[in-house]
Amino acid sequence: MTRTERTGLGEPNLVELQQLLQIEIDPELLLLALTHRSFAYENGAIPTNERLEFLGDSILGQAVTVRLFRDHPDLDEGELAKRRASLVSSVALAEVARSLGLGRYIRLGRGETLTGGADKPSILADTVEAIIGAVYLDRGGDVATPFVLSLITPLMSDPDRFGASMDPKTSLQEIAAKRSAPPPVYTLTESGPDHNKHFVATVVVGTLVEASGEGSSKKQAEMAAALEAWTTLTAL
Repeated sequence: MTRTERTGLGEPNLVELQQLLQIEIDPELLLLALTHRSFAYENGAIPTNERLEFLGDSILGQAVTVRLFRDHPDLDEGELAKRRASLVSSVALAEVARSLGLGRYIRLGRGETLTGGADKPSILADTVEAIIGAVYLDRGGDVATPFVLSLITPLMSDPDRFGASMDPKTSLQEIAAKRSAPPPVYTLTESGPDHNKHFVATVVVGTLVEASGEGSSKKQAEMAAALEAWTTLTAL
């Protein structure tokens, strides 16, 4: 088995990952950042990356907000908020994770491994946030902020990103029409108790693409699926 085919059941190569991230992080913190709850459940309820994810989400949001505020003095509050949302979305963070090949380093349980957890946008995005949290705890804000920006700046430089990210369903419909494909068709599944619903949307555009997205609402899941499909189509 090659390293790109890691099942999630062994230990990740932390030295290799730090080289990819271009930053040194305390190995214990980095390992924790890579520990999904499915792995923790199967290994004696060890700590998961969820607290680091919570911290990293705040560090990410602050770094992106300040960068947008400084770089775009001409934009109003609403436009800045939309751009920030597009850059910190699970789809955007999953894109960052895939560019690094992060999925092969995540510690996943057997069930998640068998169902493709290493490429699920929500798991990839959560792991990116957890790593940001680990960097902040280990190296402080003066290092964490540049680290965040090193991950996000390539997304900021994409001239097409903000239009699609702000209204992905319309953008997907437009690109489908340009490709002479039928309109996107969405299907939705939900799980969890009423107070904590989880939605998964799947969108199909003819025979061109099928993509999925997750969220805490139907709208959020459909928008994530649409953006994933749009990203795939623009790369074809």
